[in-house]
Amino acid sequence: MATLLHLDSSLFPASASASRAVTAAFRQAWEEEHPQGTVIYRDLSANPVPHLDGLAASAGFADPATHTPEQAAAFAERLKLIEELEQADAVLIGAPMYNFTIPSTLKAWLDQVILMGRTIGPEPTTKGTPVTVVASRGGSYAPGTPREGFEYVQNLLQAVLGDGLAMDVDFIVPELTMAKSNPAMAELIPLAEESRAKALADATAKGHGLAQRLGATQAA
Repeated sequence: MATLLHLDSSLFPASASASRAVTAAFRQAWEEEHPQGTVIYRDLSANPVPHLDGLAASAGFADPATHTPEQAAAFAERLKLIEELEQADAVLIGAPMYNFTIPSTLKAWLDQVILMGRTIGPEPTTKGTPVTVVASRGGSYAPGTPREGFEYVQNLLQAVLGDGLAMDVDFIVPELTMAKSNPAMAELIPLAEESRAKALADATAKGHGLAQRLGATQAA
């Protein structure tokens, strides 16, 4: 059965997080298709991975036989995260926009799993793995909007996951999530509700569709 690696990075609980609500809908659909499958879950807000330090970084460029005990320990933690990614048949990431970019906890995870000559390079071990990113944001940064130039979530993750790790990236974008809490955005509440409903529907459809596609591939 297929394995899904599910990462959430919102600071807020499911009841107050657009990205968590949408990733939960995707995961539920996935699990309906694979009731006996495996889901590896990491809540990067509740249990953040370590930021990449000099020991883990230098170990990635050195022969393991030459690692100091400290390098070996740091690199072992990094390898655990890399192997989780490599062994996943699909990846689901909740990536809310904070201050125009991704949460620092998600950036820390990316720094840990990007390893030259393995997950990135001429033949990335993650090549072709489908990754669904729920890129929620309080306003709108869509093409043609005043803040289009401030969109550093999809652009960044497409570059890192798609161009770097060679993964097959798909985005679900619930936007205007601050409309109900920001009086200045009150007139946008209908659009926000429409965006949320579409994101949830897309998550359900894509969760089912991807699980079915991978299941058919594995059975072939």
